[in-house]
Amino acid sequence: MVQMEQYLKEISRYPLLSIEEELRLARAFRGDGDTRAAHELVTANLRFVVKVAWGYRSYGLRVSDLVQEGNIGLMKAVQKFDPDMGIRLISYAVWWIRAYIQNYILRSWSLVKLGTTQAQRKLFFSLARARREVERAGAAADPALRIAQKLRVQLEDVRDMEQRLEGRDLSLDAPVGESGASHLELLPGRLPAQDDALSSAEESHMVAGSVGVALSLLDERERFIVERRLMADHPATLKDLGEHFGFSRERARQLEIRARQKLRHALRPLSAGLRHGEPVAVDDSVSAD
Repeated sequence: MVQMEQYLKEISRYPLLSIEEELRLARAFRGDGDTRAAHELVTANLRFVVKVAWGYRSYGLRVSDLVQEGNIGLMKAVQKFDPDMGIRLISYAVWWIRAYIQNYILRSWSLVKLGTTQAQRKLFFSLARARREVERAGAAADPALRIAQKLRVQLEDVRDMEQRLEGRDLSLDAPVGESGASHLELLPGRLPAQDDALSSAEESHMVAGSVGVALSLLDERERFIVERRLMADHPATLKDLGEHFGFSRERARQLEIRARQKLRHALRPLSAGLRHGEPVAVDDSVSAD
């Protein structure tokens, strides 16, 4: 607070500008690129930035940081200001000052993005005031509904923003109770349990071995068809297989059916022995291509 008082003393040394002086400096900067003129325009309005920033002090951030962001907004406004618009610089700049301060508050409030839409931004900075006004007006069956009507936003947006504002960021390293454990230690893991992982590995090994044995029971043509039709990422057509072996498409279909039957018979014990999921079976149906 002492630093802010010192800052206020320093900026109070810069005099306010008359309308004529402001127009002259703004035209000098806009027309000739006179940076000294821009500096005077900025310094003469620094006290107004403090006034705007002070209105956002309830968000728990340092006023000095809010002032710093507001000053950036003021400099942006000086760059964009058109002296022929017929308004004072501060009337135009206040929108830039508020925008930079509000963006800083949104960035600092949570690691999770807030206020990504215009309605959400409006809610973030108006929700507390609207809630107080609704409470003063008397009891309501659904205060959130009254707030949504007052701010002209969706009821779902009001409830969503209330939840976001109530749930501030929490460090996963923060201790829980007196146990000394952190929140991170209490989060459920995404990896499967060790016994489930071991069981899955054993089943995969069993399936791989059984499939290898089953394939060894097929003759060369049947195995070729199974590998190209059932195990390939891009299955070959029966026509392609027939052309490969030099026989008809129908003969290729018959060999595929025979190969499926052999596999189904060879893998039946495996299907009965699996402990998880549905039994593995080989489909006897054949696509017509």
